[in-house]
Amino acid sequence: MKTKLPFILLAVIVMTLPIFNACTTPPASTEVIELTYSNFFPPTHLHSVLAEEWIKEIELRTDGAIKITYYPGGSLVTAPQTYDGVVQGIADIGMSLFAYTPGRFPACEIVDLPHAYPNGWVATKVANDFYNNFKPVELDDTHPLYFHAHGPGVVFTTDKPVREMEDLNGLVIRSTGVGATIMNALGAEGYGASQGEAYEMMQKDVVQGSFTPREVLKGWNQAEVVKYVTGCYDVGNTTMMFVIMNEDKWNALPANIQEVFTEVSQEWIEKHGKVWDYYDKVGIDYFLSLGEGREVIELSAVEMSRWVETAVEPLINQYIEEKTSAGLQADEFQAYLTERVAYWSDIAPTAEQSQAYVESELIDIVPE
Repeated sequence: MKTKLPFILLAVIVMTLPIFNACTTPPASTEVIELTYSNFFPPTHLHSVLAEEWIKEIELRTDGAIKITYYPGGSLVTAPQTYDGVVQGIADIGMSLFAYTPGRFPACEIVDLPHAYPNGWVATKVANDFYNNFKPVELDDTHPLYFHAHGPGVVFTTDKPVREMEDLNGLVIRSTGVGATIMNALGAEGYGASQGEAYEMMQKDVVQGSFTPREVLKGWNQAEVVKYVTGCYDVGNTTMMFVIMNEDKWNALPANIQEVFTEVSQEWIEKHGKVWDYYDKVGIDYFLSLGEGREVIELSAVEMSRWVETAVEPLINQYIEEKTSAGLQADEFQAYLTERVAYWSDIAPTAEQSQAYVESELIDIVPE
């Protein structure tokens, strides 16, 4: 009997080891990861509302493991400084646009060039396709989450109607990046400034108009200081906007949390595209509702072709020549964008469908 005791004791010890280990294994970490998000859109703008809803969805799907503090209206980092602010860790996540830093993002510049984008939904889809297909190295110092882009730019003027190209002579027109280049080619003086500055600059006659999407008539209340809108859609550029994350903060996230960020971001692409379309429609409606001699001017086909020949074709040819010399696959960029615009244009929602989405899902949650 004595010889069996050591074996019995050994068996008891072996059987209790898993219990001991289970009891001493530390529980999973419940520490909340806190992040900051800087956005240049004002808090009542629907793209700002979408950003807040994106935050809520991230927090919900991570069961509270992520907590994001939101700074709208450029209150943490200004619009032109947002990209570098995210790289430097001033903000962990940021939304702004590439056009505020001309020359910094040479590959993405081609998305902004006029490509007959019919609306912001198409431009948004194309911008994301472009990044996913080419993965420009100029964005390697951040982790891009998604992109969106507005509908084609039009010309606003405060006092002088623009019915033909020559009417632009002598006018200073607020614009950014590619838009300024187009205005210069058409005879105006392109003046680089953000949307946050545009209202006051037009009100004080620092500039006599703006080259911009119809969205800002309502989204930034610029209809209040504008008398004429000239629909020059064939030369209307877009602006590629980014939502990016600090690379180190992204790499520090657990894989399952990263998956949530990616999934939610993909869903938000569609939402931003529809918001752009909504704003273009209601922007014009709001503009016309103010009366007082306000007018929407549509260029004739002959006049529109003059603008294209003067401003668009030379601009794209110049881009291809310069960027090819710099080592970029510019011809391939151009062919790809042309194909994707055609693809998404064929299946784009109507303006009414985008409006219905916004009115059913977002209008009631816009802050006072």
